[in-house]
Parts: sequence; structure tokens; C-alpha cells
Amino acid sequence: MKDTRVITQKLLDYCHRNDWSGYDPYDALNSRIFKFLPFLNFRIPRLVLTQVLKRSPVNVRPLLMIPKTHNPKAIALFLMALVRLSRLGFLNTEILPAKMVDKLAELRSPGLSYWCWGYSFPWQTRTLLVARGTPNLVCTVFVANALLDVYESNGERRCLDMAVSSAEYILNELFWSEDEGATAGFSYPLPSLNMPVHNANFLGAALLCRVYQHVGDRKFLDAAMKVARYSAAKQHDDGSWDYGESSMQHWVDNFHTGYNLCALRAIEKYADNTEFDCHISKGFAFYRNHFFEGDGAPKYFHNRTYPIDIHSVAQSIITLLTFKDLDEQNVNLAFTIFRWALTHMWDERGYFYYQVFPLGTNRIAYMRWAQAWMLVALASLLGEPDQEQLAHIHISSDS
Repeated sequence: MKDTRVITQKLLDYCHRNDWSGYDPYDALNSRIFKFLPFLNFRIPRLVLTQVLKRSPVNVRPLLMIPKTHNPKAIALFLMALVRLSRLGFLNTEILPAKMVDKLAELRSPGLSYWCWGYSFPWQTRTLLVARGTPNLVCTVFVANALLDVYESNGERRCLDMAVSSAEYILNELFWSEDEGATAGFSYPLPSLNMPVHNANFLGAALLCRVYQHVGDRKFLDAAMKVARYSAAKQHDDGSWDYGESSMQHWVDNFHTGYNLCALRAIEKYADNTEFDCHISKGFAFYRNHFFEGDGAPKYFHNRTYPIDIHSVAQSIITLLTFKDLDEQNVNLAFTIFRWALTHMWDERGYFYYQVFPLGTNRIAYMRWAQAWMLVALASLLGEPDQEQLAHIHISSDS
């Protein structure tokens, strides 16, 4: 029998021992084989290698000379978790959060006057190769929110200044609108792409609203509300959102739906209104009714269970606890999901596995995708005042 504090400490120790760096499902193009075999460095080979490594249950990255890296989004998630754990008295030192801020400053995207961030690997879209470190909205939003967590915790001014610069980047470089403002969004993954992606829109809008609350400049609020209203209006009658509006983005998945809902709640909080209540209510009803099996396993897609992904586990816990006011059973479900993950996806060496399939488990320990997200989820669980349920969490001896 182990409680959440024990699991949190073991995961924290694992991540700290690995210097918060690791492999990623999408890091195939960090392979040094492209340097030695340049004839492979073209779109199709890059796409194939990325998909093969993402799906492989065996981690062949060392053989392909793919290094472990510090991913800015992972560092941001770790920082969010550490700030929460510090508030709960779980950490007995402030050194770790301070070092995380320094690391994020070191990892900023080069060549721009704004504070912004990208992934620690190049990645191939269907049409474009995005270079390592190229800034994008999602990375920048998570880093800026982590920095605001630090600022709100200890008043460190440089963290606020960096977050405001990130908001300026999103507003000045990524915000776009058409049809006299009826259509609006934030470009993702590149500034040149004006294709609405709803979780990116909501996440960007939530950050701008949060920055507005701190600095009072309405330019952030006005742009945020235009974008949030556009994406809110794209909600389907059943409460769901497609990932995006492109013809190739019409799917509905667990963690992006969770992003949408949590971001809408943040927008209402920081904008001090209840404009999106009906969208939240309808969206959360869809979320509860479509993404969970009876035993607590979180489904990946609304209409398909597998693969059961650790990112869905983490975001499910975070989303359910964010909306515990909507249903008294949300907290119980969050604990049930956690118990399921401990039984099926936890390794006693101190980390969580990547994915579960009907006939097996991908046991690779990804740092950003799995460990960083689960540390945030665990920090959220530890913040629940009623810890009695946690004493009954069992971990199977062979997990």
C-alpha cells in the first residue's frame, strides 16, 4: 500500500535524478543518422521515422543516436508542479523552482526580441519541417503560465516580465482575424498558418486574460475574447469540439478537450465574467459521458478506447479536479483514474509508462509526455483537502 505522497516523491526523485531531461514520442528527428546519412533527410523518411519511433514499444533511440533533451514545455510543467508542491509544504527547498526558471531562460528561442519557446526537437508536419527551437504558441503558453505561477508565489518580477513578453509575442506575431473579426485565432504551429486549432486558441486566450489581470492592458483582453468567442462558437451541439477546422483535423480526443475546458474556466476567471458557462457545462457533460470506462480507464478518443495514454490519464485528473464544483463525483473519479494508472502504468523504479493496448503495454518512460504531466496531476491530487481516500490506493506488486 502506498499513498500519493510516496508516489509523488518517487516520481520527483526519478525526474530529478535524470536532470529533468529525457526522450519524447516525437524526437526522432534529433537522430544523428541524418548527419551521417543525409540522403535520408527528406520529408517522407522523416515522417516515417517519426511515426515508427512514436509507435515502437522498444526504445531504440540510443541506437539511433538520439540524445535525451531538456524540453521547455516539460520544464514548464515541472515548474508548475514544483510551485504547487511548495505551497503544499511538500518541497523543503525553493532551489528547484529557481533553477527551473534559469533553465527556461536558457532554453528560450533564439533570434527574437520576445520571450518565447519551442520544442527541443525538429518535427515534420505533412508539408513543413519545423526546426528545433522554433517558437510556437503551445510551448510559449505553458512556459508563460509557469512563470506567472512563480510570480504569484514569490513576486519575482523577472517572471512577470518574461510572461508579458510572451503575451506580446502571441498578440503581435500569432493573432489574426478575418471577416471583420468574426473569425479569429492564434497561428499554430507556425505564424504563417492561419488554420484554427481550438485548443491553441483557448490556451492562448487564457494566457492573454491572465496577463491582462496583472497589467491591465485591454489589448490582451480584447484579442483573447475575440479568439475565445470564435472557438466557443465552433462547439458542436453535443458539447464536443473537433481538434481544428481543417478537413484533416476533425477528431475529438481526451486531453485536447480537457485543455479546452480548463482554458475556458481560466478565461472566465481572469476576464471576470461567466460568458462561457453554457459552453463549459455542455462540454464537460460530453467529457464525462464519453471519455471514461467503468473501471476508470480514460479513453483516448470519444468513440474509441485505445490506446490508453498517460497524457490522457494526467489531463483527466487535472480536468476533473478543475471542475469538481460541477459534480461531487468528479474528485472520486479522479482518484479512480489514478488507481487505474497505478495498477496498469506505474513502474516501481519511479516512472509512468506511455500507453496501454489490448494486447500489451508500451513501457517507455517519456519525460515530457508522461512524467511531467503526471507530476502536475499528482500535485493537483495532493491539493485535495480530503486525503482519506488516498490511504486505500493499492499498487499491484507486479506493476
